[in-house]
Amino acid sequence: MDHPPTLVVFLGGLRGSPVEEMVAAARRATALDSVEAALSSGAFTGAVLVTDDASFEANVPGLALDIDPGPFHFGSRLARVVRGHNLGAVVYMGGGSVPLFGPADFAGVAKALGAGIVTNNAFSSDLVAFSVTDAALAALETLDRDNGLARALQERTGLALAELPRTVATQMDIDGPSDLAILALTEEGGARLQAHFTTHALDQRRYERALPLFTDREAQIVVAGRAGSHSWQYLERETACRVRLFAEERGLEAEGRAQTSAARSLLGFFIETAGITRFFDVLPELGDAAFIDTRVLLAHMRIEASRQDRFLSDLGVWSEVRDSFLRDFTHAAAEARIPVLLGGHSLMSGGLMALNEFAWRRNDLRGSD
Repeated sequence: MDHPPTLVVFLGGLRGSPVEEMVAAARRATALDSVEAALSSGAFTGAVLVTDDASFEANVPGLALDIDPGPFHFGSRLARVVRGHNLGAVVYMGGGSVPLFGPADFAGVAKALGAGIVTNNAFSSDLVAFSVTDAALAALETLDRDNGLARALQERTGLALAELPRTVATQMDIDGPSDLAILALTEEGGARLQAHFTTHALDQRRYERALPLFTDREAQIVVAGRAGSHSWQYLERETACRVRLFAEERGLEAEGRAQTSAARSLLGFFIETAGITRFFDVLPELGDAAFIDTRVLLAHMRIEASRQDRFLSDLGVWSEVRDSFLRDFTHAAAEARIPVLLGGHSLMSGGLMALNEFAWRRNDLRGSD
């Protein structure tokens, strides 16, 4: 590649309730941490932060703002940014993506970008590096969301698609409050994100109860949701506990299965047949803690819960959840005999990995005392 790429960060769309604003503030902090880390690597020509927030303050040298509060379509917006800034090579990322990336990680992505496409996840991309061509721009115009970006570029350009190694750093993402609770507990992420946690306390008790299980050969955890083969292999290889995995509905968002009511869940069928109370009566017989992707359950039930409801459920604040099913499910999870952690796709991947690695670090420290 003749010229270094430009980092393009998309950030927006999370205004609303206090819990949504809390996650939005964390994403803003992470976005600036990421830009600073990338630019300090010396591997980028600059960075563009794309937002619909005219009040956003950019305090990182080398960062340009691209503000447009108008109607939003992901692919058209990205194509317009590429053309408007005359970019030849791009490393795209969402504002809450890869919060554990440091300068060396960003430099590695820039270096890997040759005559191909680089992503952290081919089936649900949060970070994608690509060279700009007419075919690439045409591919962008077709996309409503960023999680299909890597595959669309590969299909339309014919270029090879390379995945970064599946590590905590490449898989961790800030999708919601559960991801923030994990990052706060592990004290990982950039300076701005850690400063955010000093003013937004999160209840970490359920996470603390689950931590010792990862290093306990006699323990078992239940993982239910969009867990890919890499998550299964990681858990089998890196945890001491047994893992009972229900892998369901990978590609739920990227393939539009939630929108077409095509999603199906074994847990969902059980709850429909036996009820929420019976489900949580049985769950402790299956494991000593459970990690549940509630987005899959909601899609199975054909419930379009608001983002506010989903985030409140992640926090365990069941009394403020408006949807009756999600409120009852969250209430039962909060009162379950075992710790039950609720969240989305990131909990099933980077979140579990981050918790496991933190559990081993804490275990090692105790062993050295």
